[in-house]
Amino acid sequence: MPETILIVDDEKDIRLTLGGILGDEGYIVAQAASGPEALERLEVSAPGVVILDLWMSGAEQGFEVLAKMREEYPQVPVIIISGHGNVETAVKAVKKGAFDFIEKPLSVDKLMLSVNRAINFRRLETENQILKPPAESSLLMGTSEVMAGLVKTLEMVAPTSAPILINGENGVGKELVAHTIHRLSTRSDRPMIAVNCAAIPEELVESELFGHEKGAFTGADRRHQGRFDLANHSTLFLDEIADMSLKTQAKILRILQEQKFERVGGTRTINVDVRIIAASNKDLKAEIARGSFRDDLYYRLNVVPIFVPPLRERPEDIPALAEIFLSKCLTENNLEPKKLDPQFIKGLQKRAWPGNVRELKNTIERLAIITRGPIISGDPQEPGKNETDSPGLTAGIDDSIMSLTFREARAEFERRYLLAQLKAHSYNITQTAEAIVLDRTTLHKKLKTLGFKDWVEGNGP
Repeated sequence: MPETILIVDDEKDIRLTLGGILGDEGYIVAQAASGPEALERLEVSAPGVVILDLWMSGAEQGFEVLAKMREEYPQVPVIIISGHGNVETAVKAVKKGAFDFIEKPLSVDKLMLSVNRAINFRRLETENQILKPPAESSLLMGTSEVMAGLVKTLEMVAPTSAPILINGENGVGKELVAHTIHRLSTRSDRPMIAVNCAAIPEELVESELFGHEKGAFTGADRRHQGRFDLANHSTLFLDEIADMSLKTQAKILRILQEQKFERVGGTRTINVDVRIIAASNKDLKAEIARGSFRDDLYYRLNVVPIFVPPLRERPEDIPALAEIFLSKCLTENNLEPKKLDPQFIKGLQKRAWPGNVRELKNTIERLAIITRGPIISGDPQEPGKNETDSPGLTAGIDDSIMSLTFREARAEFERRYLLAQLKAHSYNITQTAEAIVLDRTTLHKKLKTLGFKDWVEGNGP
């Protein structure tokens, strides 16, 4: 996707000349004849680079415009051009935040070099701020027929801009599927933006997704770009979308339909070109029946449904996955070479793997670290059980918990704990809150977060 370059100069001939040069190089060109006009354009859509004339007629000069751009749009590189420049002026411009300073008359080669450097710099900076593609992106490849079919489906749908809904259990690799789709798409020249909807507090989710204006709420001391802004002309991956509130779901639906939104606290409509890939480990049709997920959003997202099968349904993939995980762990931890015993691998293929690929990965890494000797073997149903274990430290913790992340394990514990407490108090929320010394309102919110909405509303378990 070509980048947009905004040229800000009060001389029309210079704007037309630069526009022609940049257009011939494949860039999209936008123009502004003054600083205020440039700032208005940036409010609508931030370009890849701004080329700003330092000395323009009008009330606001280049340095003033530069200061406002750096304050409100710090992610956009600004290249200063001037026909009255000297070393002192150039140094001042760079100190005030300019990416580069070029004297007029402009050298085309120097200008293009500076523009290309600025664009590459911005892309690297953006990639450092967002989720990187997992190193195991190749793990979607497997010898099983079901995975071969999945890969073929991804290759067909990736080049389109159709919304995609990925469903599957925890740990099956839904995010890897999203990264693969993006990598095979026409948007792969820009990084994919990923959002874990379950990890964002409800009060911050709109600001995180849509951004906010300065002064929109207490602590909003500057304009903030949301994930939709960052994903413009790219892909936005919404993981665990079922955990979004109905209010936020309505806004997501509008963006899917119209490709535009407003920042929190703002009134200006921002147009974007974003492809949505959503994922969930929940049965969204069941969530719709419960009233916790919008049916219109479901059908809008479910243009291309993709199901990622659990590991227990494709045991023939386990040997290759286990070898990849072992090799990666040995390299990263500088460990002595180890091999997996063939009988042990056959045993791994008989396990249920409730935590799927993530559980297998964690298990192999643990064995690589604690196993003494060059061969990893033992009871595949209880991998790694040997004299180096400390049973007392993990007593009562099953494999399904050990395969989860800390955040997921904490949520699972809270769910089990509250379920047991509610059952012990005949599902009376007031009595339960008193027994566990928790404010009743806090318990209400926690139950909703954990998926017990019906109980809170008095419908019981």
